[in-house]
Amino acid sequence: MIDLEQRGPEKKNFENRLALIYIFFVFLFSAIIFQTYSLQVSSFIDYEEASNQNKTREVLVQPLRGIIYDRNGKIIANNIPSYDLVILPGKISDLNGLLDKLKEFLVLTDSELLYINENFKKKAAYNRELTIKKNLTKNEIAAFEVRSFDLDHISIEKRYSRQSNYPEIFSHAIGYIGGVNDIELSDILSSQELQPMETEFTYSNGFIKGMTGIENVYDKDLRGLFGKRIYEVDAKGKFLKELGFEKPINGKNLYTNLDIEAQQVAFIEMKKRRGAVVAVEMESGSIVTYLSSPSFSINELSNNISSKEFNALLKDSNKPFFDRASQGRYSPASTIKPAIGLYGIEKNLISWNTTIEDPGYFILPEDQRVYRGWKEGGHGRINLADAIIQSSNTFFFLLAYQSDIYDLKNHLNNFGFGKKVCSDCFNQDIALLPDPEWKMNNLNFGWFKGDTVNMGVGQGYLSATPIQLAYYANIVAQKGLIKNLSFIKDNNEPHADILLQNISDADWKRMHESMIGVIENPKGTAKRLKNLKTYSIGAKSGTVELVSLDSKEEYKIVRQEEGKRDHAIIIAFGPMPNPKYAVSVVIENGESGGSVAGPVAVNVLNELISNEKT
Repeated sequence: MIDLEQRGPEKKNFENRLALIYIFFVFLFSAIIFQTYSLQVSSFIDYEEASNQNKTREVLVQPLRGIIYDRNGKIIANNIPSYDLVILPGKISDLNGLLDKLKEFLVLTDSELLYINENFKKKAAYNRELTIKKNLTKNEIAAFEVRSFDLDHISIEKRYSRQSNYPEIFSHAIGYIGGVNDIELSDILSSQELQPMETEFTYSNGFIKGMTGIENVYDKDLRGLFGKRIYEVDAKGKFLKELGFEKPINGKNLYTNLDIEAQQVAFIEMKKRRGAVVAVEMESGSIVTYLSSPSFSINELSNNISSKEFNALLKDSNKPFFDRASQGRYSPASTIKPAIGLYGIEKNLISWNTTIEDPGYFILPEDQRVYRGWKEGGHGRINLADAIIQSSNTFFFLLAYQSDIYDLKNHLNNFGFGKKVCSDCFNQDIALLPDPEWKMNNLNFGWFKGDTVNMGVGQGYLSATPIQLAYYANIVAQKGLIKNLSFIKDNNEPHADILLQNISDADWKRMHESMIGVIENPKGTAKRLKNLKTYSIGAKSGTVELVSLDSKEEYKIVRQEEGKRDHAIIIAFGPMPNPKYAVSVVIENGESGGSVAGPVAVNVLNELISNEKT
């Protein structure tokens, strides 16, 4: 007999399970209803938008780079039309037959043929253009036009190439353009909140950017902003029709401080010798001449130079890619002497009336080491002005010996040594302004008094770039006013405070007179320059010793090897007494600053000053 009391709990459990099952199915049914509603109603707009996106395709439109001008409004770098041969693969049924026709008047390289064959079907499927050949010559264009009646679905399309009107003289100042990698492209496009996508190219070279020089430093300004074309596409991505167009914004034009005529003079005067010329307009700090020699053609480098030609430039022993103007390190040699003299006056170590007997050498008291001057027998009884005019090493050996290395370092740093002096130079080097800590950290040797003595004549570890030397010449010419240098007019800044507070106008006048005497005085080291101009120039020439020798006879033997000959160097400014331009010139292995580097500096100044009068 069944005990109903015993079966009661079982019945209750069954009812509970039944209730849970009911609740589960109610929840499941509700979820289905909600999802259906969401798909059909709530998310309709989102799905409609996604659907529309599947029916459209955005294509980037490349802008034109800005034009680069010289200070007189003459074009230095521009966008020159070029012409590409383009086909519509989707309209062409016989590619090989077409290529045979093209080969009758057109040379197609193996790489071009490979590109055509690899991309023909893909371009046809998506209704895209296919470039057959870039940068057609005039003869190739003419040959096509004659045969165009027999060539369907093929056309010549206008593109652009980046070219300079002066491809060799502005190699390092303007720089060249080149292609971009995927990371660089993403960075460029991200500034516009864009992603890499299909692109309608304005340039035959595709995506480009400035690689060196002004093209690189001002790349963001020059390149402009990408536009967009919006197309309706089918399910396979094939273009059906254009729906919209956002016009690209071309890059900004740049108006530089460079002077084409003066740059041409510098280029001619350098005669492709290794070295550099930098000239600045003093009041504004404008770089008006900037030449590194030897140079190269930026047009060739920017427009599909062959790998063979590129490797030849890389292996060239003269290093044409190396920007000597802002990266070349040279001992300033005797050009440093005006700065050392000003240090002595400021620190009350000497006055303009201080005289010494110059026997042609200086003996270091600590170890009796002999430091020799360039003139055998010396210069006799001389003062500071004489020492600058005749370039006495002994006078400045003695002055440097009395100097504190840290004070001297700070003093030279104020004149531009050991720091950046240009606001927009590409990969500017600060060269080397040494001190005891540098020597210990890098050479594991302590600082000797002889190291300071060598700095007094611009030798030893001290080095400077030509742009630093132009900056230094500018400060001396302007009686201590500091002005950072710049290529672009908009970057010019007001003058800084006077550099040397303890130097009087009378001191500056004496210094200028001494530097004028370098050329005008019969004993001046650059007296050969006197007849090359019709106005007064302040200057200081120098000879950078690459091999330390005791006699001229030894040097005559050594100089037979060009690479061991001294460098020629000079700084100059004029016209005096109210100078407008300062210039520095370095010629590697040129030997004489006054007679070799000097004429280059004077002729550049001649051109700049003559332009002021016209």
